[in-house]
Amino acid sequence: MSQTEKSVHQAAEAAESAAKDTIQATAQSTRKAAANAVDKAQQGLKAVEDELNPVIDDLAARAQEWATRSINFCADSSDRARRQLHAAADTTTRYVIEQPGRSVLIAAAAGAAIATAFFMSLRSRK
Repeated sequence: MSQTEKSVHQAAEAAESAAKDTIQATAQSTRKAAANAVDKAQQGLKAVEDELNPVIDDLAARAQEWATRSINFCADSSDRARRQLHAAADTTTRYVIEQPGRSVLIAAAAGAAIATAFFMSLRSRK
């Protein structure tokens, strides 16, 4: 092998070694940059989570309060309706006791009106 060939061979080996070193350094710096990007993304997500947690807790508390109010409203409305129904039943019972003749006439008239409406609806269907 001539001196020129040896020089070219040595230069090629040196270039190959330098390329390997450059590739390794580039890969290592890329890994570090990617790790830093992941860390920053995690920090950003943590910051968003820390910011959103109080908002989510507040919304959950409001939803719980709204549900409690709704339940209480339904219970109060049901109780009010029950009391009004009992009052109407008591009033009707008192009226029937105090006015038995009129009560029978009113019941008969109401029954006749309902029966008439029923039979008329049957005719109109034919």
